[in-house]
Amino acid sequence: MTRGQMFVSFISTPLTLLFMPMFLAQEFHDISPPVNYSLVPTWLIFVAAFVGLTIVGSFIWLIARRRRAAAPAKSPRERALEALVRMQDQLETLSPYRFSIRVSDILRRYVTDEHDLPVTRQTSVEFLERLSKSSPFSEGERELLEDFLNRCDLIKFARYEATTADSRMLLDEATRFVHGGQLATA
Repeated sequence: MTRGQMFVSFISTPLTLLFMPMFLAQEFHDISPPVNYSLVPTWLIFVAAFVGLTIVGSFIWLIARRRRAAAPAKSPRERALEALVRMQDQLETLSPYRFSIRVSDILRRYVTDEHDLPVTRQTSVEFLERLSKSSPFSEGERELLEDFLNRCDLIKFARYEATTADSRMLLDEATRFVHGGQLATA
């Protein structure tokens, strides 16, 4: 065998192996397309799923809406009283400084929500000065609020060494004010 013959046989053998499956494949038939065994059209399945999910979503929305309508919104007074009752549980655990800040925030939020006064954006002095000009509160309520705010400012800003008795007094004054009470006689 010559070199040329060896080269041709060397190349032809791999090429034959490479192209032989293609020649054999022509003898077989083409692959048939997939068969649809479903009795229901695909578009009908999607429409049914959409309608079903819409019905379930509407049902959940109606239930949530009915629950919201069933529970009436609490008034600012009720919310403030609930917050003050929760603060009573923290009377012994919080420092008087933190306690005065929280009770003051509750009372300020109540006055802002109930009487539409900007107490949360004003200092105590600014707010009390505005109350002296025109006030929606009675004289007793105004005195109670002034006493409360002065005590809170003393604890918060002057760093008065308050005790739990002072915290209890602040809580009592705040509760009386929310109830619409008068300043207790000392």
